[in-house]
Amino acid sequence: MSRARLLAASMLALAAIPAAAEPQRYVQPYIELSQAVAADLTNGGDVLTYTQAAVGVDAGVSTRRAQAQVSYRYERRIDWQQPVADQDVHSGLALASVQVTPALTLDAGAMATRTRSDIRGAAPGNLVGNVANVAQVYSLFAGPTVATRAGMLDIGGAYRFGYTKVEVPDVPSAVPGQPPLDYFDTSRSHLATASIGVPVGRVAPFGVTLSGAWEREDAGQLDQTYDGRYARGDVTMPLSRTVAVRAGAGYETIAVKQRDPLTDATGGPVRDGNGRFVTDPASPARIAYRTDGLIYDAGVIWRPSPRLELQASAGWRYGGQTYFGSLHWAMSREAALGVVVYDGVETFGRQLRDGLGDLPTAFDTRPDPFGQQFAGCVFGARPGQDASTGGGAGGCLNDVFQSISTASYRARGVDAVLSVGRGRTRYGIGAGYANRRLYGVRARPGVTVTGVEDQSAYVQAFWSRDLSRASALDASLFANWYASGVSGLNPGSGGDVWGWGANGTYSHRFGRLGTLASIGVYGFDQPGLDTQWSAQALLGARYDF
Repeated sequence: MSRARLLAASMLALAAIPAAAEPQRYVQPYIELSQAVAADLTNGGDVLTYTQAAVGVDAGVSTRRAQAQVSYRYERRIDWQQPVADQDVHSGLALASVQVTPALTLDAGAMATRTRSDIRGAAPGNLVGNVANVAQVYSLFAGPTVATRAGMLDIGGAYRFGYTKVEVPDVPSAVPGQPPLDYFDTSRSHLATASIGVPVGRVAPFGVTLSGAWEREDAGQLDQTYDGRYARGDVTMPLSRTVAVRAGAGYETIAVKQRDPLTDATGGPVRDGNGRFVTDPASPARIAYRTDGLIYDAGVIWRPSPRLELQASAGWRYGGQTYFGSLHWAMSREAALGVVVYDGVETFGRQLRDGLGDLPTAFDTRPDPFGQQFAGCVFGARPGQDASTGGGAGGCLNDVFQSISTASYRARGVDAVLSVGRGRTRYGIGAGYANRRLYGVRARPGVTVTGVEDQSAYVQAFWSRDLSRASALDASLFANWYASGVSGLNPGSGGDVWGWGANGTYSHRFGRLGTLASIGVYGFDQPGLDTQWSAQALLGARYDF
């Protein structure tokens, strides 16, 4: 079975989770046929016309012990004149959480989406047609979580397996005067965590927790491996009914290793037919990044109500200062806000796995005839009703998809997402900033990222209104900024890439048959090239079974 079919099967399987008594469950398969046109508005560019045939399913279940949702879509694009590069497109998101016993929960998720590949290259908002620098991504995770009590002690543990696959862009990105980078292939990761402790107030006015973790990832490019382990202790002390302080310390070791690329007679790296480096089998595993030593941090927790929690911490990790925190605010049953400040040593596969795991199991699925969902912000379908998990507002994956890096990196930044659903109207906005410091083996053939810093910022918003029981209007807009330090393209030195766009969709239903019309305008500006503008329009019909 191909990777695409395997992912589709896993998404569909999540819809079949057994439900408990009085479940809220729906399964809505559909077929769709539409006519689309994509026009390059720059310098009298090409106009691409094609027919789009799609099949998909929207399904979900919500019970006392099971929460799951899946939205999956496969498109086949049939060009009229010019060949369409991405003729087979998979787009979908599936998330599930099932409480098997009071102590055991199983979590799983899967994603298929298209996103930008090289941070230095084109930033197209229109992802249909023969656009450059767009790659198809597949990812999934699964694993159990255990939480139980033994006497005075709370005991917990979890395991997560993650898998990510990235296809090479159909149309490579042109980066004037810059060397090509290699392409991410696959990664497999394992994360195991365990903790034991006494909570606040059980035997003393303070709480104590001992915890540890081990993480391993094996990536296909240059046989890269990530191995990280830590053990630490934490103490939490309430200062009042709403405020507590916490502090912790421990020991951590992380090592990222990779082999050299094979070189040709000129000393340059050898690439395979997809543009990926060919690994030198005789090369030793070299250190790309290593840290080993004491870690510590302290912070404050403010929880004035079960619907509002703020955490802020600072400390020492990765050989320097670190800052992190979060805000989860369920403002009402219809509105929620989530903010996360993060700092960690990451790889693309691991960061995507963790980002998927942080998304809510009930998410908004707006009409998306061009299959552009799930590569940015995912908004919660029940924003203010999931306050206990902190995931009701949703989450943004823009920091993960800043670029598809084959190297490891230190990721620091902030993401914020607001989600509101009131009556017939839903809207949301997400914004954030991300900084990556890339790691690689110095002075090796083809390695150009060592010590480089990449940056990005984004804002994304949507508005949706049910005009009647049968008709709806949806609109969205976005803007992105990217700055790469590769080969001298430092932030502020003229190497900035900008992307922006807006689209709207009107839909109307006639029983099981639905119709839709969509239009959008997009643009991006890339160093060394003229500003690119494009537009797309679509008319289609959808039949729900």
